[in-house]
Amino acid sequence: MKVLEQMQKDDYEQVVFVQDRGSGLRAIIAIHDTTLGPALGGVRMWPYASEEEALRDVLRLARGMTFKSAAAGLDVGGGKAVILGDPKRDKSEALFRAFGRAVHALGGRYITAEDVGTTVEDLEHVFKETPYVTGISSAFGSSGNPAPVTAFGVFQGMRAAAEAVFGSDDLRGRTVALQGAGQVAYHLARHLAEAGARLIVTDLDPEKAGRIAREFGAETVPPDAIYDVEADIFSPNALGGVLNDETIPRLRVRLVAGAANNQLESPHHARALKARGILYAPDFIINAGGVINVADELSGYDREAGDAAGDRPVRPREGGDRLCRSGGGLDPRGGGSPGSPADRDGPVPQTPADAPGAPPRRASLGTPGLKGSGGIRRRGAPFSNPTVRRP
Repeated sequence: MKVLEQMQKDDYEQVVFVQDRGSGLRAIIAIHDTTLGPALGGVRMWPYASEEEALRDVLRLARGMTFKSAAAGLDVGGGKAVILGDPKRDKSEALFRAFGRAVHALGGRYITAEDVGTTVEDLEHVFKETPYVTGISSAFGSSGNPAPVTAFGVFQGMRAAAEAVFGSDDLRGRTVALQGAGQVAYHLARHLAEAGARLIVTDLDPEKAGRIAREFGAETVPPDAIYDVEADIFSPNALGGVLNDETIPRLRVRLVAGAANNQLESPHHARALKARGILYAPDFIINAGGVINVADELSGYDREAGDAAGDRPVRPREGGDRLCRSGGGLDPRGGGSPGSPADRDGPVPQTPADAPGAPPRRASLGTPGLKGSGGIRRRGAPFSNPTVRRP
């Protein structure tokens, strides 16, 4: 891949390659657009087959974050990071602290969070080196694990799409095929089961799929078989690119709605779904709950305010106007998706920020001035972390 050519094609601002010999860190940080604010997006850890595959993934994810945040009405831009490595074998405190130093060197242009293969605990190691991190423990005044919020947003988006397709948002008796059984999928499965839906689930990790089967009465199938099951709704909740020339003809559903980012392998696959009479709920719209939640940390986290914002509908015209201002270049026929992680490793216990003896609530990050924004006004004083190593 010719990196500069690709950056010019989709107007990326910055791509940073990072390595740290001592910890074994190999990472890429992509900043797509900061017109509306600092680039906010998670860090994914995955055993990519090649550096080119990792670069392609981080570029698609970063661009999708621009769409997601603009459409959600947030004062943040689009960015993403990937760490090349196996999250089951290659994690260490040193690795995430090295990544934190790389984030800090960008001076607030990129703010990180969780994604596939990373957890609250991992991000707390990053936090030891930089304040430019969100979604850490609520004990620090942060918002904690965003998976439940993301899942709730997807559930509500699925209901809205179901009303358009089936004439009712009642999911009782509807069959939902869940691809992926990570944290977001787990919480989504809980909402669906409580709503009376029938669940079919698959995951590359049989233990994760088995947990949803045991707790919510789901049927399990092998990973490749999920495209062939007869269902009302197909819900991708793992990695991207799953809607493509090979899989779309196999689908036996009327609606696609899930939490995974970049579900379409290419924009033309949205038209392929339409040609088959399948409604596609754009991933970067219905999975925005997580980024809406963590973005609130930039001005001092308030869970009640975040919940209220989550209930506010985003008007399509408003989202489109913001996308035009951001330079995201949204193709209404399909496109990328954001950064709310769709695959996590299970619920993370939270400590209420107002619990007796809890540390004080985290203050604003004090984001610096950014291109085209004239700076972002934040409530409270700039955050100061005494453990951060300043350049």
